[in-house]
Order: sequence, then structure tokens, then C-alpha cells
Amino acid sequence: MALVEKIPYLQSLGVTAVELLPIHEFDETDCPFTNPKTGEKLLNYWGYNTVGFAAPKASYSASGEFQGQLGEFRDMVRAFHQAGMEIFLDVVFNHTGEGDHRGNTWSFRGLDNDIYYLLDKNGNYLNYSGCGNTVNCNHPIVRDLILTCLRFWVADMHVDGLRFDLASILGRDQQGKVLVDPPLIETIAEDGVLADTKLIAEPWDAAGLYQVGGFPFGRRWSEWNGQYRDVVRRFWKGEENTVGPLATRLCGSADLYQTEGRGPRNSINFITCHDGFTLWDLVSHEKKHNLENGEEDRDGCPDNHSFNCGVEGATTNEEVLELRERQARNLLGTLFLSQGVPMMLGGDEFLRTQMGNNNAWCQDNPISWFDWNLLEEKSNAAFLRFTRLLIAFRKRQPALRRRAFLDDSSIRWHGQIPDKPDFSPASRFIALALDGTRTGREPGDDIYIAFNAAENPATIRIPKPPSAKQWFRVVDTGQRAPDDFVENESSEPLQGMTRLMKGKSLLVLVGGE
Repeated sequence: MALVEKIPYLQSLGVTAVELLPIHEFDETDCPFTNPKTGEKLLNYWGYNTVGFAAPKASYSASGEFQGQLGEFRDMVRAFHQAGMEIFLDVVFNHTGEGDHRGNTWSFRGLDNDIYYLLDKNGNYLNYSGCGNTVNCNHPIVRDLILTCLRFWVADMHVDGLRFDLASILGRDQQGKVLVDPPLIETIAEDGVLADTKLIAEPWDAAGLYQVGGFPFGRRWSEWNGQYRDVVRRFWKGEENTVGPLATRLCGSADLYQTEGRGPRNSINFITCHDGFTLWDLVSHEKKHNLENGEEDRDGCPDNHSFNCGVEGATTNEEVLELRERQARNLLGTLFLSQGVPMMLGGDEFLRTQMGNNNAWCQDNPISWFDWNLLEEKSNAAFLRFTRLLIAFRKRQPALRRRAFLDDSSIRWHGQIPDKPDFSPASRFIALALDGTRTGREPGDDIYIAFNAAENPATIRIPKPPSAKQWFRVVDTGQRAPDDFVENESSEPLQGMTRLMKGKSLLVLVGGE
């Protein structure tokens, strides 16, 4: 019930749903590595090695020793619902904790190895998960098992959403080939018990299958939009050929989700997640630092599109720290100003760090733990304020939460000069204006957003509001807190229509009378 204690904090932040890493039973001692610095035996901290698909992990419960975990989990879900928040589960049906031929035998291997796992002609485990084995998801018996477990979590435990880890594996046949209409994915999409459940796919696997925008039966599924993450990171890093792709991602990725009756809601936008750098590490490290994982720094993705702002890792350089805080605001601001569903990594709201470790699955120690003392630090508290105000701003503005994709009547693109956007490879600047009267739902404010990823300042001319009389400043990440975010949106009318934007900064204006 420790998570329940954080409900007031999450409410104050503006969170509407919490996605939990796997809470199913697993063996935390199955990690084979030791920390080379300390000699300490490492533990599986994330839980992506399930041994019981319908069993909450006993050690996560205060009463687990007395089989009280089911009741505690249900009480936790009820408490979140009473607070107006949803609970999503990360479910891992692509592999199990039995691993390859060297692993433990918990159940499936002993019940019927040929049915539950994908095997080659010599009986070796096919490994599309990167974890030693791959579940034979589309076998009728396995398919029924998975559906039974999902129905349990939804009907009995009352969870609101399911995020499927390495979901593309769910579309492979017994030989590992990709199916056009995978029976399991279709069954999940059409199941009556799951009809009101939000379904989210991680639309790729560890063998190179990448289905962002093309996950089967896509109308029913939302997807982790990996293209969104990469484009936003590359843009704020200052790379070429990113303005055009950024514009597409800001508008909900219609190039990916405009078919089969889908819309912006099918795009789960994110900058960071559990797997990779935290937001602060993304702006503090250009290389991963995973030596303490015991794999000689071979693990973890080496291509992170990160930018250390001039110094690798921890520093006391005030100019570097100021740029890092600004870049963090730029990245998070972009996330909550984009069409689609924003997903934020817990702890990013107060700039939690993993000291450059981008694969902390085996770090049950301060590398992974939340240091709530950071909330007392001046810069961290200022960033928490920025995050709270940003989330509240998004909630107030229907123009940022459209159900349908933007069209030419609701958005105008601008460059440093109105109506002259620069989509050339060398461009580092783009701006847009949203018409608050054309939201597809209740009317809202006109919004002007300018993105300057160049290192140098940009002199910009601001267009007239589409339907309002004048602009008021809300966000300017080029200014230090608390001037980075104006809490009263009608308190700072824009003086003149020309403005100097700091390099690496984000500007938001709203229309008013």
C-alpha cells in the first residue's frame, strides 16, 4: 500500500493514470551478475521475468507472507479510482522467467515445453525477446491462458489499462514468422471482457521487428511511439533534418495513425521511460555508464540521441547546469504540447538521476531508488513547479487534446517570420498557431508555440492570434524560474509583435482579450 501513500502527491502533480512495471510474481535473485565495483550480487529490480501471470508478487505486499497480496492489490486499485486516477499494468507475455536451457523449471517447461515455447528443429529455444525464450503465444492453449489472465486482471482486479511488453512477439507463429492477422492480438482486441480496457502495445521486439504505426488491429490499440521519442530528442539536440519530422510528431503522427479509424489517441508520446536515460541523464550524458551492471558496459542502448550540454555527468558549472535545466524544460514542454497521449517517466518531474545508467534493471539500490529529498533542492523544486503548471495548462486547453488530427483550418505554421516556416535540413526553428475555436470539442484559447533548437538567439515576428485580440505569455524556457512559467495566463500581455528568443528555448503564448 506504499503507492497509495503517494496518491496526494500524484494528484497535486495532475497525473490521471499510473502505469506500473510488472507486478507479477518473479524471482528477483535470477540476475547472474555482480557489481564489479563492490562485488555485490545484483538483483532483478524491474520484474520483467514473470513466473506467474495471474499472481501479484508477494514481496510487494505487506501481507504477502499470509497470502494477502490479492486483497492489497485490489484495495490499491480502489484507492486510485476513488482519487480519480487509473491503473495500468505492464504485462510480459513474450517470455517467462524460465529462461533458456540453463534456466529454472517453474511450470511451462515441465508441463509441455513444445507447446509453451518457440523451438527450432533441434529443440533449442528461439529468442525473440532477448531473455532466453519466447512464448508460443498463438498456440490455442497458450492463447487461452493469456486471455484468462488478462480477464482476471480486468474483471477481478479492476485494472484500467494493459501495456504489452515487446508486443510484436504476440504476432509471431510457432516458427517465429510474422503473422498478418495474429489470432492472439485479434482475440484481445475483440474480447468482450476487455472491451473498455485501454490496450497499449510496445510495437517492436528484440529480433528487429518494428511495427510503430502498423501494429495489427490498430484501431483498438495505442502504441508507444518510438519515432516521437527519437525525433524530439534529435531536434533539441540540434541535429539536421528534424524540423519537418518534429512538425509531424507535434500534430499526433498522422503519417502513422491516420488509417483504420485511428487518431492522435493511438500515439503514446514519450521522451523517456523506465528503459533508458532519465530526463536529467538525457541532458547530462552522451554515453551510457552501465559498468555497475556487471556486463562491462555492453548492455543498454548505445544510441540515445542525448546531449550532455558540454560536460559529461555531474558538474558544478553554472552555465552547463542552466542549459541542462532549460533543455529538460524544452523536452518536457514539447511532450505536453503535442497532440496524442503524453507519458512521463516517474521522477522526471523533479529531475531524478540514475547517474548515467540507461539499463538499471538490476540496480535495487540508490541508482534506481527515488530520492525524495531532491524535492527540497531549489532547482529540483523549481522543475517540479514547472511540470505541475505544464500539466495543468494542457488540461485547460482543448486545442492540445484533439480527438481528430489537425487540419489546415486549425493550425498555421510559421518561421521567424509569420507564415514562412523553414523546413530545410539546416533549420532549427519552427512555430505554430492553433485556433482555439476549432478544437473539435469545447472552445479554448488560441495558442502560439515556438521552438528554437539553435544555440544562438532568434529574433521572431509573432503573427496575430487566429481568433483572439492579443497574446499573453505563458512559457518562456529561456528565463529562469519562476519567470519560466506565468501562473496567471492573462497577466503578461505581449508588448509588440517582435521578440528575441534565447537559443535552445521554447515559447508559449495564449490568445485573450
